[in-house]
Order: sequence, then structure tokens, then C-alpha cells
Amino acid sequence: MTSEKRVAVIGAGASGLTAIKCCLDEGITPVCFEKTDHIGGLWHYTDDPQDGQACVMKSTVINTSKEMMCYSDFPIPREFPVFMHNKYVLRYFNLYAENFNLTQHINFQTEVVSIKQNKNFKDNGCWDVKTRDLKTGNTQEETYDGVLVCTGHHADKNVPKFPGLDRFKGEIVHSHDYKTLTGYEDKRIVVIGIGNSGGDAAVELSRVANQVFLSTRKGSWIVNRIDSYGQPVDMVRTTQFMFWLKKNIVPEAVITKIIEAKLNQRFDHATYSLKPDFPPLAAHPTVNDDLPNRIISGNVIIKPDVKRFTESAVEFDDGTAEDDIDVVFLATGYIFGFPFLDKSVLEVKENRVHLYKWMFPPDLEHDTLAVIGCIQPLGAIMPISEQQCRLYARVLKGKVKLPPPDVKWQDIKEKVTDMAKHYVKSQRHTIQVNYVDFMNELAILNGNCPNLVRLFFKDPRLAMNCFFGPCTPYQYRLQGPGRWRGARQCILTQWERTLYPLKTRPVKNPPRESQALFFLFFLIIVGVFTITVHFLFMR
Repeated sequence: MTSEKRVAVIGAGASGLTAIKCCLDEGITPVCFEKTDHIGGLWHYTDDPQDGQACVMKSTVINTSKEMMCYSDFPIPREFPVFMHNKYVLRYFNLYAENFNLTQHINFQTEVVSIKQNKNFKDNGCWDVKTRDLKTGNTQEETYDGVLVCTGHHADKNVPKFPGLDRFKGEIVHSHDYKTLTGYEDKRIVVIGIGNSGGDAAVELSRVANQVFLSTRKGSWIVNRIDSYGQPVDMVRTTQFMFWLKKNIVPEAVITKIIEAKLNQRFDHATYSLKPDFPPLAAHPTVNDDLPNRIISGNVIIKPDVKRFTESAVEFDDGTAEDDIDVVFLATGYIFGFPFLDKSVLEVKENRVHLYKWMFPPDLEHDTLAVIGCIQPLGAIMPISEQQCRLYARVLKGKVKLPPPDVKWQDIKEKVTDMAKHYVKSQRHTIQVNYVDFMNELAILNGNCPNLVRLFFKDPRLAMNCFFGPCTPYQYRLQGPGRWRGARQCILTQWERTLYPLKTRPVKNPPRESQALFFLFFLIIVGVFTITVHFLFMR
């Protein structure tokens, strides 16, 4: 059932799809505009790169496990891989769209030209949205009660200016335009940038290239998708318990030392010339399972920052040089912006943007426009985008009232200060959020944050799973608005769904009942103590 309120949703990717669904959940009519002919955003692989339209590599596998990245009321099928190739991610989006009948609300091949405040905005909070039909070229302008901008932050290529790069006679390619390793056989390649795209490209190209050099200014901490005993790292490390410990008990310096020791236990970052001059939590990590193997086999050689280029060589700032370079691969990220929005509404400078809860422009008279998914989380982005949309829909319906502009600005300044305190200065670290922290923050504002103390006395088994187990999105469907009856069962069976695709042949496991009982007893003792202390802190 929908109301007279209409919201324009810009983009039908991971954020746009859940924006449509969350509007429908609150009885709001969504009208989505998608400039391509498909859903999925960057997760819809295509062989033909398009400017302004991000797209994964053909081999890209997502960095977050399926239980951590799913929408909160639609689990990913148990037979899907734990860490999904992009074709499975897109398949999940299609299942989501089909299950909730979302595509009927999408206008494909329609570009948003401009979004302006209605002439009566001070009174009605409405927006005039001008669109262009890319099939016919016809333009149209309509008025909407609200706008959800879901275009993401992988937009235009960031191409740094290196001395002599314009003189280089070999091939220059940005990660945005790279799709497969075909055509790079037997080449000598310099990859610049050690983010996720740079690491993935270096590993993949090194399988066919003559030699790959991976250039990095500062180095990086490399995180494996798999933790101890083969468990997904994000399910093990992303818990309400770990978040609570970090916030209330254990100093960050101690946590940093533990993480650094854990990362170096897999391979010593200094030995592999990867160790940065900052601790693990001070920068967005690089998730890569294969990079140390390619380094130790000599297929990838780590180099420092580029000093300058010649016609066929690259000189590095340590005085070394590599000649006969065929390809320069720029894995140097993106510059995001919102060209269809007037700068008086929202302005982006050097990837810095001022938004309350990374959503709302703070000075508008009416909170009817929001940006969704313009964040870089230490964790999955899909559940965060969904929680943002759930909050927006209730704000638009008048069920949640946001604070005045001065309070919004105070929150923004605190986040900027906290980011500067914890992260090294970089264009990459302008929209960083911690998954558990930010999900809780949004859910508290919306009224759907799980009260684990109350839950412990009502359903101790579920509370223990929520507190000590992975902070999966289902937790935010247990209580409050948008409560879903299936959430409890999803939480109690999340490890079963996670491990299901690995059970491909019968294996006899030795009996471990006594170990399991001891561990459970220990967990209960620690849980009772921790939640009691937590309850005292809350009071």
C-alpha cells in the first residue's frame, strides 16, 4: 500500500534497490531512474567500460561474506558461495528485486539531468527532478516529495599527475577500464596503488605477464578473507562484543598490537616490503588472499612511490628504475560527486562531503533529500545502505524527527575529527565508517537497535548469538519498526547457511562434544559477566 508521497530514487544498484523496497515498506511511492538498462550498478559486469559508470573486473570476488552483506530480511541462498563472485552478487540482487517486485518501479535508460528545490520548498520540502529518456532524448520534469541519491562513490576516474606520464609511450589503463587479463600476456607492467583494485589486478596480471611491479606510497596491511580454522574473517571479527570491548574496556593501542601480530603471523609485512608506517586500524585495509604468494614467487615485486616516467621506463623515489615497461596500470581510485545537484544543496571537495549521518544535508529546511551509500565502511555496505533508507523513509513520514542544523553540524564535526584522529590523511579516508558502530548509531535514531540486555532475560540463547556471534543484518530486524519474524531463525542458523556450500563430500569428524560443552560453559560465564557490566554501564 502506498501513499500520496512520491520519492525519486536515483540509481538501481545495491543502494537504489533497497531504497525502493524501504519506501514501499513505509507506504511511499518510489520512482527510480536508472541510466543503464539493468540493475546492480557496478556489480553488473560488462565488457565495455563506460565513463561515469563503475563496473567490477570479470574475476572480482566480493570482500564480505554472504551473511554479513545480505539485506536484513532477505538471506542469501545457502547454496551460494561464502564469498561470492560478482555473478552471484548480481544474481542475489535479481532475486531480491523479483521477490519484492521492485523492477516495476524502475525507469531504465533514464538519466537524471538536474534536481532543484521546488519554488515552494520552504513550505512543502518538494524537489523538481528533470530527467532525459536516453532512448528518445526527450526530457521531462516532475515534482517529488523526496529524493534518495543512490549513485555511490565509484564515479569518475582519479588520474594523478605524475612527472613525465604524458611522455610515456606504452599503454596507460585505469582500473575502471580493466576487465580481463587478455592482451597483457608477456608484458612488463607497473601497477600504481595498493587498494583492493590494485591488489586484485596485480595478482591477476602476474599470472600471464612477464613481470608485475606494484608501486605503493605507504604500503598496506593485507587482510585475508579467511580467519583461523577457515572461518570468514568478517563473521569472526565483526561482533557486538568486539565493538563493546574496543569502546569500553580495551585501549585501541592494545587492539592495534593484537591485530598487527595476527596479520604478521600469516606473513611478515616488513619482510615482504609491504609494512606501512601506520598501524592496521589507521587506514582501510587491502583484502587479498593471493598477494603474498605472488610476491614470494617473484611474480609481483613491491616498489615505492613513482618519482617520474620516461618514454619507456619508471623511476621510483628510492632511486631505482625499471626499463622496458609496456603498461602503466592506475589503481588510483575515484572522484565522486553529484553533478545533477546544485552546489548550494550539496558540494563535494576532494571527496569530502558534509552530511548528517552521511545522509542528510544539514542546512535544509526539510529533511526530504538524502544520499545513500556514500560511505567507505570497514564491513559490508549493503546493510548500511538499507538501514539508511529505513531511517529516511520514517523521517519523510514524520515518524522520526531529526535535530536542528546546529546539532547536525556538531555531529558532522565530531565525525570529521574522529576520522582525522584514527586514519592517515588521504583522499581515500574521507567517508570512513565502522560497520557495527554506524549500524547501531542509525538504528538507535530509527528505533530498531536491538536491546541485548532486555533480550538476554527474554531469550538468552538469541542474545548470546547476537552479542558474541557475527553482527549480521538480521539483528536489526528483531525489535522496533520494521520487525521481521524470520530474524531470530536467521541468526540461529547463520553458520549453517555459511558452511553449507563447503559440504561437498562426506567427511568423518572426530567427536568433539566435550570440547564443545566446555566452550559453551565458558561462553555463558563470560557472557553473563560481560552483559552485566554492560548493563551497569548503560545505567
